[in-house]
Amino acid sequence: MTQSIVAQVFAREWPKLVAILVRELGDIELAEDSAQQAFTEAAATWGPENTPTTPGAWLLTTARRRAVDSIRRSATMRDKMSHLVPDPDADPPSSHQLMDDQLALIFGCCHPALGPEAQVAVTLREVCGLSTRQIGAAFFTTEATMAKRLVRAKTKIRQAGIPFTVPDRTRLAERLDAVLAVIYLIFTEGHAAADGPALIRGDLCDEARWLADLVADLLPDQAEAWGLSALINLTDSRRSARVDGGGRPVLLADQDRSLWDRTLIAEGRRRLRHADTCDDVGPYQLQAAIALVHASADSDRATHWTTIVGLYDRLLQYEPTAVVALNRAAAVSQAWGPQAGLDALDALTSGDGAAGRNLESYRYYHAARADMLRRLDRHSEAAVAYARALELTTNEGERHFLRSRIDLCR
Repeated sequence: MTQSIVAQVFAREWPKLVAILVRELGDIELAEDSAQQAFTEAAATWGPENTPTTPGAWLLTTARRRAVDSIRRSATMRDKMSHLVPDPDADPPSSHQLMDDQLALIFGCCHPALGPEAQVAVTLREVCGLSTRQIGAAFFTTEATMAKRLVRAKTKIRQAGIPFTVPDRTRLAERLDAVLAVIYLIFTEGHAAADGPALIRGDLCDEARWLADLVADLLPDQAEAWGLSALINLTDSRRSARVDGGGRPVLLADQDRSLWDRTLIAEGRRRLRHADTCDDVGPYQLQAAIALVHASADSDRATHWTTIVGLYDRLLQYEPTAVVALNRAAAVSQAWGPQAGLDALDALTSGDGAAGRNLESYRYYHAARADMLRRLDRHSEAAVAYARALELTTNEGERHFLRSRIDLCR
């Protein structure tokens, strides 16, 4: 029972606790160690009859005292940080200060001085509270290897003097882009894992959705934060229908829409509506709008594909990338037939441009092209394209799906 209570409190209080301690102590490692000690003490002392009425305040007081104990044991740390140590019995921060603390922690973990992989790992550890073992599993590496990477990242934070502060308004948008990119990267890996046996990593999807919602709630006037939050909620609503009983992917057209999570769809719709009240429009909002068109359709046949093509046209103005153009071509094939889609797709790879070179090594380009060829009854060409997609795919669920498609073309 005690472990269950502590686990519930951990999920709710960890990011708040670490955020406060990082501000007060100025040291992310000391903050994390003190927070861990507080939860360890909670696990040893709490029970059904003696759980504090305000667990967050209890944890903060205990963590502050453990931090003071650590500082007192270290002369070097005492000389360096004595002016930063708060009164262990000080009152909890106000709700406004807590919002700033949490934002500061997120922005510090996503600082551009850290590489993308380090940003993701540190964010998962400090903001989401995932264990080193869990983060290692997310990166398909061992706990020991991930522990070393986290130590290197924290060392860089300390040596580079990365500030855990909220950027001023003139730099907020620039830094927010990096934060949103990290969250989207976490969700992308969870939504369609590049490696391993499972196509979907539900744990990463959950963390990304929680992070996106948190950042949006903390920044109510930032349209793209709300756009990303809406996008993740709407996309993740389809999770239960995206794989069959054998873990193989199920195409959108074939999904059982009764399995889609209507609560997440409603939340995504609400968050996109909020994003639309802000002044700016950006790529996450447009992607969320595309996801909402899908979520609003009762079937693939009832989907407003011409609306989706129009939204992709707008998205290309913000992100003129080969992947966005590929997705637009796939929508064109649904709106006006596979030949129109194939023409749009082949136009992307004609000539010697970078877009064509990038798509030639992208598995989803070959899979999309194969699907259009199959719908045109050009089965031998479709089989070749599916085979190329298979060569580029490492996820076992996707590989099984592609093999079955090749068999259909024979």
